[in-house]
This record gives sequence, C-alpha cells and structure tokens, in this order.
Amino acid sequence: IIANEELNFQNEEKEKRAAELIIANEELNFQNKEKEKRAAELVIANKELMIAATVFESQEGMLITDASNRIIRVNSAFASITGYSNEDVIGQKPSVLSSEKQSAGFFITMWDSINNTGAWQGEIYNTRKNGEIYPEYITITAVKDAQGIVTNYVETLTDITLIKASADKIISLAYYDVLTHLPNRSLLLDRLEQALTASAESGQRGAVLCIDLDHFKNLNDTLGHDMGDLLLKQVAERLIACIYTKDTIARIGGDEFVIILENLSDSAIEAAAETNNIIEKIAFTLSKPYQLNTHFYQSSSSIGATLFMGHELKSKELLKQADIAMYQSKGKGRNAITFFNSVMQDKITARVDIENELRVAIEQQQFQLHYQIQVDHIGRPFGAEALIRWPHPKRGLISPLSFIPVAEDTGLIITIGQWVLETACAQLNRWDKDELTRYLTLSVNVSAKQFFQTDFAAQVIATVRRYDINPTKLKLELTESMLVESIENFISTINTLKEIGIKISLDDFGTGYSSLQYLKKLGIYQLKIDQSFVRDIATDIHDQVIVRTIIAMAHSLDINVVVEGVETEEQRQVLLTIGCSHFQGYLFSKPVHIDEFEGLVRKL
Repeated sequence: IIANEELNFQNEEKEKRAAELIIANEELNFQNKEKEKRAAELVIANKELMIAATVFESQEGMLITDASNRIIRVNSAFASITGYSNEDVIGQKPSVLSSEKQSAGFFITMWDSINNTGAWQGEIYNTRKNGEIYPEYITITAVKDAQGIVTNYVETLTDITLIKASADKIISLAYYDVLTHLPNRSLLLDRLEQALTASAESGQRGAVLCIDLDHFKNLNDTLGHDMGDLLLKQVAERLIACIYTKDTIARIGGDEFVIILENLSDSAIEAAAETNNIIEKIAFTLSKPYQLNTHFYQSSSSIGATLFMGHELKSKELLKQADIAMYQSKGKGRNAITFFNSVMQDKITARVDIENELRVAIEQQQFQLHYQIQVDHIGRPFGAEALIRWPHPKRGLISPLSFIPVAEDTGLIITIGQWVLETACAQLNRWDKDELTRYLTLSVNVSAKQFFQTDFAAQVIATVRRYDINPTKLKLELTESMLVESIENFISTINTLKEIGIKISLDDFGTGYSSLQYLKKLGIYQLKIDQSFVRDIATDIHDQVIVRTIIAMAHSLDINVVVEGVETEEQRQVLLTIGCSHFQGYLFSKPVHIDEFEGLVRKL
C-alpha cells in the first residue's frame, strides 16, 4: 500500500512538472514572438530613419528648431542656399536670415497661421551670408507630441531666384518694348484703363499724347536701322525726364510714342494749359541734338493731344483722337502741337497769348488801379478797394477774370501783386497829404502765391516804410481758401504784419469751410461778406439769417464787417435792418479811375 501511494505521488509530481514545462514552453514561444516583432519594428524604424536622413539631405533647404524657435539643425542644401553652415546658425533664430523687406504685420499673419493651423507656406525675401537678398518659397510645420504640445518647427526652403527671373522675363516680353524697355501697347491700354478709373474717382482730368518723330524713315534709310534704334533709345530717355513718375510713357510701334498724363486740373481749360506746358517741354527736349555714335543728328516731333475725364470715352477712342491730332500736326508741316478739340486749341492759343502779353504788360507797366468806394450807414466814404485793370493797347480793357488765373499759374502774380502793393502805398502817401482823403483806408487783394512767399511780410513792411505811409490805413484782403494751405504760416505772417499796424481783411467770407474754426485765432480786423449772400437778400429769408448771424458773430469778436456787392437801395435797407453799417458795391460806385474816385469822395 505504501509503495502504491509512493508511486501515485511520483506520478502526480510528473504530471505537475509536465504542466509546468508546457507553461514554460508557451512563455518561451511568446518571448520569441516578441523578439521577432521588435526585430521587425527595428527594421522598419531603421528604414524610416534612412528615408528621413535622405529627405533631410534633399535638394530643398531644411532647418529644424526647438519649441522656442532656436535652430538645432540644418541640412547641407540650407548651407548651399544661404551660405550659413550648421555651426553658424545653431542656437540662432531663423530671423538671422531676415532681409527686413517684410513688415511686422507679415510675420504676425504668418505666426497666426502656424499657431492656428500648424503650418504656413509662401514667398519671402531672405538674406544670404554674403548680404545678397534673394526670394525663396518656404513651408513651416509645427511638430507636436502625443499631448498636442509643440516640440519642434520644421522649415523647408527653396531658392526661387531663377523662377522669379524667368517670370519677370516673361512679363517683360509680354508688356514691355524690347528696345526701349518702355510699356508696350498691351500695358498702355491697361494703364489707360486705370487712369480713367482714377480720374472718375478723383474728378481730375488727364490727357493722352501721341508723339511721332519727324522724318524718322529718312534716318533709317541713310544711316541704317542701328542708328534708328539708338535714336529711339535716347528719345525714350528724354521723354522719361519730361514727365512725372505717376505718368506713363509707351512705345507702341516704330517711332510712335504715347504718354498718359494724370492728376491734371478738374477744369478743362486749366488741364489743357498744363498739358500744353508739358508738350512744349517735350517738343523742346526732343529737338535738341542727338549724338548717334559718330553721327550728329537733329530731330523734331509732331504731337497730338486729347483730354479725358473719367470714362466719358473708351481707351481706344482716346488713342484714336490723339492719333488724329498727331496727324493734324504732321499736316501742318510737322514740328507742331495739336489738340484734338479745335475749340480747346483756340483757347490754349489765347491763353498762351495772354501769358506772353502779360510779360510785356509788366515790362511796359500797362496796368492801372481802379478804386471802388466803401461807405458807412449814412453814405459817408471811409475807404476803398484797389482793383487792378489792364487797358491793353490793342485789345482794350481786359477783364481780370481773363488774366489773373494765368498770372497765378505762371507765377507772374507775384510781380503783379508787388506792383499793386507799391501803387496802393504811393496813393496812400498822396492821400495823407490832403485833409479830405487822409482818413481813407485802402484795401489790396493778395494772392495765395504772393502771401506764402517766405519773405512776404518783410516785403510788405519794407514797402510801407519806403512810401512812408500810416500802416493802419493799409488793409490786405486775403481769402478763406488760404487757410487750407498752412494755417501756422498764415497766422505767423498775419501777426508779423499786425505788429506794425497793418489791418487784415478776410475776403469772400462765408464761401469757405475752415474760417469759423480759426476766426478767433486769426485776430483779423475785418470780414467781407460775399456778394452771393447779398444778391437775393431782399427776398430770401435764408440769406438774411446767414448775414445777420455772420454780423452778430463778428461783432461779438470785435471784428468789423463790410458787405460786398450791394447794387440796389432795397438791398441796402434790408442790410441796415439786420445790423450792417459798412457797404461796397455798384449802388455807390463801380471801380473807377483815381481822378473820378477822388471827385466822388469830395462830392460825398
């Protein structure tokens, strides 16, 4: 029995060990499978590492930064593109490459994209180690861990210098003349469309000029096309020097050039005058001698012009008009200027004539001063306004409306204005010697160009002293529009003149838009209410309210008021009832010669 129990025990032990061996064998098989799996993963990881290394050393430049955007590695392509080695940039920020051609706003937008989407790509200008600025296309990607925290940034960069150069070359061939590098017809039409749109928005006029070189074919036939090409290049250079950078010059074929002038006056006459001045400058410049290698050559040009305002006409119609006008110039015998609008041409010619004759008038002292009386509420004269008149020896009396704008545009107004001031001061000197006239004040109109000369106040003071007049008898009439130019200079000049007693009058009051803001600050002596408020004052309650308000305001500021343009007794009576006590207008007298004026003063 004992032996049998021992045998059973041994059998149980064997079974137990067999079971343990089975478990151990299964564990060993599991471990072997894990080893095989890890070996396979290592093989895959090794392949991925090899691929990553290959990619990292590709033709594209690459850099890797840490989470604080410090460079930790760059590849060899990066070094080739930028000139910076791994050692040069480790620990630096990518901004070491910055060309400073991008604004701060550009980088704010870029980082907004990276932070919000995890990536950004686009063109940027960077700087190589040698200082050369170049264009590149970059992609920046944020690398994040399992928790979504950024651990690195990876940037790939491609030098696109050659691509950009090729694109620029294509654009150049498509839109620019190969010989002169000026815009061609395609770009001209695009620029003209833009100019028409800008004109429509601004209300300013523009012009299209068509320029053709006279006898250009003869040059090609005699000296050859090389010399003709050289002339065209020099003509292009001269044209560029004649216009503003905002304007466009194009070569549209052969020896024909087109110019677009922008931002001219909103007045058709003024815009035409500006255009004519530029055309004359161009014609003069192109007529100067050319040095074509060893050949000395002189040329002239036929020029046609047309004005535009907004989209009144289509681009091609404007070019056609300018072309027609240019052929009209050729029909006149070449070396001529023609505006498409014949009426406009007549007006331009008249304006040029006025300018030329103004210069003669200044030299020959053809001008006169006429005087319009100013009276108080009982009709007693207290002063006059001096108004320039031009009794032309052939044309008769020329209206100031015809010659003053020309004088303003040409700068002749400064000389004319000084003549007016001196003549007025000489008259005040004579009045001071007569008991009947020594109490009279005399108002003189001053133009903006004259007033804003740096030495204007000094000129006036010197003139007052030269003629030994009482400065309190001289009033300078300025317009509200001058306030827009430079209020600081305006006030400074006024204060200098007031220091010696000269009075300042603000003319045409109520027609401007800034005077109320500065009225107290200016410290002027007198306001002149514009005649536009007087014309209908007898019947228009609104005009009455406006004039009453201006008078009340002026009196509260201790400012004298004169109402201009009083032509009827009814107007005077209405003005008296609303508080006006000083008048000027045809009711009392039109502007007259000094002898007639003094006779009127003695009569009153």
